[in-house]
Amino acid sequence: MKIAWKIITTVFVMSSSFTVCPAQADDWESDPAFSISGYAEAYYSLDLDSPAGDKKVPLIYSYHKNNEAAINLAFVKGTYSAGRVRANLALAGGSYMNTNYASEPGILNNLYEGNIGLKLSDAHNLWLDAGVFPSHLGFESATGKDNWTLSRSLTAENSPYYETGAKINYTSQEGTWFLSALILNGWQRIQRTEGNSSPSFGTQITYKPSPKITLNSSLFIGNDKPDPVRKNRIFHDFYGIFQFNETISAIVGLDIGAEQKFSHASSIHSWYNSTVILKYQSSAKSAIAVRVEYFADQNGVIIKTGTPGSLPTWGFSANYDYHVSDNLLWRLEARTLNSRDNIFTDPNRKMADHDTFVTTAFAASF
Repeated sequence: MKIAWKIITTVFVMSSSFTVCPAQADDWESDPAFSISGYAEAYYSLDLDSPAGDKKVPLIYSYHKNNEAAINLAFVKGTYSAGRVRANLALAGGSYMNTNYASEPGILNNLYEGNIGLKLSDAHNLWLDAGVFPSHLGFESATGKDNWTLSRSLTAENSPYYETGAKINYTSQEGTWFLSALILNGWQRIQRTEGNSSPSFGTQITYKPSPKITLNSSLFIGNDKPDPVRKNRIFHDFYGIFQFNETISAIVGLDIGAEQKFSHASSIHSWYNSTVILKYQSSAKSAIAVRVEYFADQNGVIIKTGTPGSLPTWGFSANYDYHVSDNLLWRLEARTLNSRDNIFTDPNRKMADHDTFVTTAFAASF
């Protein structure tokens, strides 16, 4: 806990060193508010094509335990807001934390979120935030109840869920535009990779021309490796969210990334992903979602399978949601992955080109 507090206080010192426009004392202390919230998501997943007791294929990092009841994510979060200052601190556990934070030492392995923000303008919604915060890439988050499908798409599982650094955010008065510029410690990092002296950078542009349309473009540029083996990476995430009517909506996503083949090389390796999700809100409490996705990483930049094709994979899923109450959500999903290469393990412990699993989950929040 001392480490987490040190992070927050350090971030505050960093933020307070910036010059902001003059303000009255009331602007800093008006209506101070502190709240506590929590979230827990329990699940059971059965891989129909793998030996009982084994974990799922390594490209899955959420709900990855097979034939075992488990907690995917549970956290307690404190939020503070007082005029021109805001802060968040959340500590978490679960199988999601174990896989995605495996490289983070000590208490950082449980630091789901820890940041502080400073409003830079009286006239505009302009903020400087620093610390550990959710990724600016993608339309999915680690918190399951906020996503249309129970499991995460392949692009979400293989791009950052969280990031650490500082960002400037601007939201237009009518909420049509959101603009952000970021300086980061790397590709899903709290601590920068040992031996890496270069920061990474990001941008995000979100445009909402109407309440029924959201368009987003996010960019990551940086090197996540030690300086002697430096490989510059660029990754662009685009998605659109469309509400066709009261019951039918869709998400369309397209990601593309490129990384140098080796340090100082002019040639690159690339990967890309496309995702389409259709959602039908059958009633106030029930919803159905179907997903089609394709992930191609021919040169194994993100996912190394050890096979010649290195993961050209199709994914299909069908999801059912039922809101038991305002704070309790039950979910059921069937999902199958089909690859050109034999990257999965079948019940006879032989390699196969497909994998199918069924998952159910309960998500509770307060």
